[in-house]
Formats: sequence, structure tokens, C-alpha cells
Amino acid sequence: MNRLIACVCITIMFISCNIRNTRNKPDALVSNATAQFTDSTTVQLIDSAYNFGSVTDGDKVEYSYRFRNTGNHPLIVASAMASCGCTVPEKPEEPIKPGETGFLKVVFNSKGRVGDVHKTITVTSNAYPSFPLLELTGKVVPADK
Repeated sequence: MNRLIACVCITIMFISCNIRNTRNKPDALVSNATAQFTDSTTVQLIDSAYNFGSVTDGDKVEYSYRFRNTGNHPLIVASAMASCGCTVPEKPEEPIKPGETGFLKVVFNSKGRVGDVHKTITVTSNAYPSFPLLELTGKVVPADK
């Protein structure tokens, strides 16, 4: 029984050493995350946050965030994910050429979301540094019955 406990402790120690080694090398993590893109570019957000004010429960809010490819290679948006299922982003399907402006459309469904709203959209692309978070804020008020 003591041998089993000793083996488990040694295994945990080796695993934790490897985790600490990875945490101390953030550049390695960034390069692994962008390794799928051979030609990185830069991006400038024109709109990073949108406050839709107040809407009634059940209304849908649509907004298109604008960004510009400020690099020398096409900007490829691989994915866009929202912090909640009530917010659906639509990424551009075609690469954004250098110097051009792209749009990322977001639709927020306020049904059942009464109160203050703060949603974030995470964009994965070949931009370096990484595409900043997009924010959607506002307030959903109850519908009059």
C-alpha cells in the first residue's frame, strides 16, 4: 500500500513540474496557439465595444464590429465565440486583405435576459498580437404585459 501511495505522489510531482515549466514560458504558448497560421498580420479595431442602451425582453440586437487589417498579409478569422449562447457572432468567411476593413456581425437575443448585460466575443485569427476581446453591453427591461 505504501508503494502505491509513493508511486502516486511521484507521478503527481512529475506532472506538476511539467505544468510549472509550461506556465513560465508564455511565448511558447502563444506560438503554439498561432502555429496553424504561417503568415501573421496585425489588426486595428475600429469598434471594440458596443452599448445598445435599453431594449425590451425578447428584442434582438444586431451590431457589426469593424476592424482593419493593418498588416502585410491577409487577415483570416478562424472563429468567433461569444460568452453566452444568447449571443451569436458571424465571422467573415473570406480573408480580409491588407488595408481593408472587415465586419464581424453579432446578434444578441434578449429573451429571458432581464437586467444588465455584459457579453464578450473572442475572435481567433492570424493577427499578432491576438485579436482583442469585443464587448456588448446594455440593459434588458421587462416587457409590459
